[in-house]
Amino acid sequence: MDQDLLTEAARRAVEAATIIAVQNGERECEPLHLLWALVLDESRASEVLREAGVNRERLRAVSPLVVEQDVPPDVSAEDWPAVSQTEAFRRVIASATQAASLRGRTSQVGTDDLLAALATGGSAASRVLLSLGVTPQRLGMMRESLGEPAEPISVDFDIRWRDAHEEDRSQTLRIIDAAANRAREGLRVMEDYARFALDDSHLTRRLKECRHQLREALSALPADGLLRSRETEADVGTTISTQSEAVRKCPLDVAQAACKRVQEAARSLEEFGKLWSTAAAAQMERLRYTIYTLEKALLLTDISSQALADRQLYLLATESACPHGLGPAVRGALAGGVGIVQLREKDLPERRLIELGRRVREWTREANALYIMNDRADLAVVTDADGVHVGQDELSVKDARRIVGHQRLVGVSTHTIEQARRAVLDGADYIGVGPVFPSSTKAFESLAGLEFVREVAAEISLPWFAIGGINADNVNLVVESGGKRIAVSGAILGAKDPEAAARELGIRVASGAG
Repeated sequence: MDQDLLTEAARRAVEAATIIAVQNGERECEPLHLLWALVLDESRASEVLREAGVNRERLRAVSPLVVEQDVPPDVSAEDWPAVSQTEAFRRVIASATQAASLRGRTSQVGTDDLLAALATGGSAASRVLLSLGVTPQRLGMMRESLGEPAEPISVDFDIRWRDAHEEDRSQTLRIIDAAANRAREGLRVMEDYARFALDDSHLTRRLKECRHQLREALSALPADGLLRSRETEADVGTTISTQSEAVRKCPLDVAQAACKRVQEAARSLEEFGKLWSTAAAAQMERLRYTIYTLEKALLLTDISSQALADRQLYLLATESACPHGLGPAVRGALAGGVGIVQLREKDLPERRLIELGRRVREWTREANALYIMNDRADLAVVTDADGVHVGQDELSVKDARRIVGHQRLVGVSTHTIEQARRAVLDGADYIGVGPVFPSSTKAFESLAGLEFVREVAAEISLPWFAIGGINADNVNLVVESGGKRIAVSGAILGAKDPEAAARELGIRVASGAG
């Protein structure tokens, strides 16, 4: 196989597959070894797999290979030539090469091409992916949701660089080196904030992937040239600063300043990058747009966490579910500690819905609670709601935000970890996570269950509420799975004493959240 056909990341994956084969006592490299290599590495393919819910733990459950980080000590260099590739492995490479060519990319094959070929090749790897719920169709959707892969560095680099004046080359390298250093440093600050201040695995991983993308984009430049062009002591900018640069009031200020630093550095890399490669400059442009999205996600996570800090109990109010009337049930729930009330009425005429919305607005305002309108962003504005909640089949976050504006909350129902991750990046203020249990007030086609609660608890720090059939008998299971906030309906609305029911649920959630 011609290694020049593969990107650096794809070559790394093929080499790792060979190592995995040796570690498992095999003399032939199989597609399954390549699948493991793609899961372990930081690459486009691993990003797609994570979006599809595939990690090393899930893969190990269905394919328990021996996988180490390094070559075991008993593997000597002369062992490597004896490891060949099976016919199935070679078909994967051939299929990936053809797919890349048909998409109009350069001759190099990326890790996402290898993954797509694995999913459709009919090998043990494709069967493993299918058992994990990763079909070729779903894989295509995941790749599309993450945007187009970065193009390999253009071959115009050598031509442009050879024809450039020596002074221009030196100046350009110096500028790129400084901007690249700023970008790396800023990304690390953002990552540390996501990791240690927010405890957010999802955003930490996305920022780590940005650092990898930056490294890939800069890989075409001569590393020694960048070092030799560096003149820190002669840099006039090191002695210029403003008073505001020395003032940071909180960790969020630090993270926000880092976001701006990365965006500015990426813009500089993009513009001066055009002098060496238009493809590399395009990569920098995409990175800059990604940072805009991650900045929004970081800041909204912090802002929303503060806004909803003391609101662990969320009531979904439906008049038909209240045997003693909507007013007594909602007012009692508010007295019992409910911090958010969502008016969820699917079948009422608009005038009646507006009337109810305005009444709920009055009750929640008196109790210093939030009022959310379900689905109807327009009526959220009409009834002066604090926000709107939408489902996967209703308005998008973007469209809802256009209607309700930027002062109101937008919440989103999610049923899979991929939907939860997407909601964070789309700019949701909070998410609903479920359905967890069967519900007496709403029929569900399928249940996400407690496993979904655990997945979100492990990854996402944007405020989220477990929802679906939660009551006093099972709320402890939700709390034990990592749920710190819950949304309920029948457990309060149908209770003889809504205030007491709300208070009991609030105590149980607070004991776990603390």
